[in-house]
Amino acid sequence: MSPESQGQNEHYLTVARRGFRTWRGDRPFWAGLFTMLGGLPIMYFPYANMHLGNMTLAMSTTAGAGSLIIGVLLVTLGLTMWLQSIVRVFAGVAAILLALVSIPVANIGGFLIGFILALVGGALSISWMPGETPAEGAPEEAPETVSFAKDEQPEAALHGAGIPEQQPAPYDTAADTDGGRHRAG
Repeated sequence: MSPESQGQNEHYLTVARRGFRTWRGDRPFWAGLFTMLGGLPIMYFPYANMHLGNMTLAMSTTAGAGSLIIGVLLVTLGLTMWLQSIVRVFAGVAAILLALVSIPVANIGGFLIGFILALVGGALSISWMPGETPAEGAPEEAPETVSFAKDEQPEAALHGAGIPEQQPAPYDTAADTDGGRHRAG
């Protein structure tokens, strides 16, 4: 195997994982996931039946259609965050508003599970920013690191590392420690 043949013998799962990682990094992935997960309990609980032996408890309410609409919209907004990241702020605000509306409409927001997940997803979507891509042809600059010798003081290392020493201003506008009164010398 030569250095020129890198990547030819990589396992397809490694390639798929790297591709997914790149795709995930280009969009508000976690915001979309939380928003979609928030829509599921809001949709599910109004139509769920719980069986206790021979007895069936139906949790359906008169707001079943409203819950279904809110849940479907939250799932759609989560997919929008993934596929159209340019509208992430709108989708985040809409997810937060739908989560707030789900409290009175959809069984206390899917028993607070869907409400909290949708709020977190909306907030993550609003706060997500795309990363800056480096200019083509320009090498990435590594941050400067400063190492200290055991007996060397950090201040001396900083002054020697090209960081200029701060010079006092020719006039001082700050109040002195004696309350601004200057002593006549």
